[in-house]
Amino acid sequence: MKVLKYPLWILYRIWFYILVALPIILLLPALLISISKDSWYPFFFKLARIWAKFILIGMGFKWKIDYEQIPERNKSYMFIANHTSMIDIMLMLVSIRNPFVFIGKKELAKIPLFGYFYKKTCILVDRSSAKSRQSVFLRAQRKLQSGLSICIFPEGGVPEEHLVLDEFKDGAFRLAINHQIPIVPLSFMDNKKRFSYNFFSGGPGIMRVMIHKFIQTKGLNIEDTKKLNEQSRSIILNQLLQVNKKAILK
Repeated sequence: MKVLKYPLWILYRIWFYILVALPIILLLPALLISISKDSWYPFFFKLARIWAKFILIGMGFKWKIDYEQIPERNKSYMFIANHTSMIDIMLMLVSIRNPFVFIGKKELAKIPLFGYFYKKTCILVDRSSAKSRQSVFLRAQRKLQSGLSICIFPEGGVPEEHLVLDEFKDGAFRLAINHQIPIVPLSFMDNKKRFSYNFFSGGPGIMRVMIHKFIQTKGLNIEDTKKLNEQSRSIILNQLLQVNKKAILK
């Protein structure tokens, strides 16, 4: 029976890439205009949210977002979440209304069409280069000073399939402390099940998101980075373990 599913999974993955490209092509003139000035980034962000919703709906996904605290408009935050799927980017865009900039790996810039806008609007990092990591802090500073927020997946990549949550890198927490902005942890509870990096898996369904209570950084200094890292990771990990436990009990 599972063998019969393989062609459907292949078609499902191909359909995903079609959905990624199609709205970019349709919105191309507006997208090009929106990235021509830094001050127009909020307009680009609105288009990006439309793009994300188009993909999620087209893939048969519904999203359910629960809030322990709601981000305020016109305020900067550090958004972080667990990273298990290519869908994480779209779900983050749908979950958060505050315009933010992704900090992500430079390899994604090689993807045709998507990569062009990714390179133009995101802060790219080469994790093997100390110089690149340093430049991230300078670029993030400029974005925060302009009133935007930052989004990082602090695992630094997609963990192995068996891991619930990998260890977090310190970059997001150093940035948050340096700029005294709150950290907003998000738990993506179904992305691995719905659309993991395992090619022969996934399918339509509900994708649940928990936006946790914010972690304040006011008054913290760089020596508190590791403690802040562990506190943030613990919040997301506990949520994911609760979900896994409920799934096992069922």
